[in-house]
Amino acid sequence: MTTNIDICRTELVLANRILARAGVLDAFGHVSIRHPDRPDNFLLSKSKAPELVSDADILEYDSEAVPVDGVGVPQYSERFIHNEIYRARPDVMAICHHHSPSVLPFCVAGVSIVPVYQHGALIGRHVPMWDSRDEFGDTNLLVTNGKQGASLARALGSASMVLMRHHGATVVGTGLRELVFRSVSACKNAEFQYRAMAIGTVTGLTDGEIELAAKVPPAAIDRAWDLWVGEA
Repeated sequence: MTTNIDICRTELVLANRILARAGVLDAFGHVSIRHPDRPDNFLLSKSKAPELVSDADILEYDSEAVPVDGVGVPQYSERFIHNEIYRARPDVMAICHHHSPSVLPFCVAGVSIVPVYQHGALIGRHVPMWDSRDEFGDTNLLVTNGKQGASLARALGSASMVLMRHHGATVVGTGLRELVFRSVSACKNAEFQYRAMAIGTVTGLTDGEIELAAKVPPAAIDRAWDLWVGEA
């Protein structure tokens, strides 16, 4: 009999592979899902290139980012991103941290990403920027402890995505499929915005357009998911 946790593990493996094939993740970056039965815990792969993740690699972590099982297995150093956002945001059910080349130019230049096309509305009206120097001075730019993770979670606030200065981005969702859809759409939006900025002044969507376009029907998200699963 298939259980909720089995479905979560299977879909988390698929999410890793989909996001890798979409260019959101490469050898680095990671995606997690809140545990369906223990909401203070979450599921995340051991340290491994996302495209190579299998069911056997999925570990359960507690609210301090300590593995419940798999002790001694290599861990992602930035697993603290996940536990602190889950702690701060009960509405968040899935998280992706990535360094997509479509987003990095904005993180380096300090330029805001704004919604510029229909599905880009899923990033919301405002994408905040987190600068680790504000609280921690010079670091290696990684989020390697709970204090740094909590700082990032505060910068994210109620938003759906946060940029990280000279580092990458972290995206959240109310479900894993929504998260994958938002992560892919956000990278496409950044690419479109970057190209449009080379042509002229860019004006994002209006607040009304963002509110309406962000209401993507679950059937549309499932349609994209089914396509991506077939490709993965």
